[in-house]
Amino acid sequence: MSAQPARKEPARAIPAELDRTLAALADPHRRRVVDLLSRGPRAAGDLARELSLTPPAMSRHLRTLRRSGLVEESHPTFDARVRIYALRPEPMVHLLRWLEDAERLWSEQLTAFKAHIERDK
Repeated sequence: MSAQPARKEPARAIPAELDRTLAALADPHRRRVVDLLSRGPRAAGDLARELSLTPPAMSRHLRTLRRSGLVEESHPTFDARVRIYALRPEPMVHLLRWLEDAERLWSEQLTAFKAHIERDK
């Protein structure tokens, strides 16, 4: 009797937070903002200049990133009009865990498929 691999529990439903993270990262400008912020906090105006976006367009992208939880906004004490944005690590940790689970599932599936093909040779 051959031992069968342990069955994996059914896939978990994607949490709403992960849905918001993926939706926010679907836009290339927002991914670029995340990339820039991974190097450190920046002012909204600096981000707009770096991406060659108008301030209103940058504001819309930052609002989406804030609502998704990917970034947080602060104001320096010297000027409340300036907005500084920084990455929040939690959404990326959840995304990384989800990707690791997906990779593990695909790896198991491919290993099982390979074993099936080799058994039929």
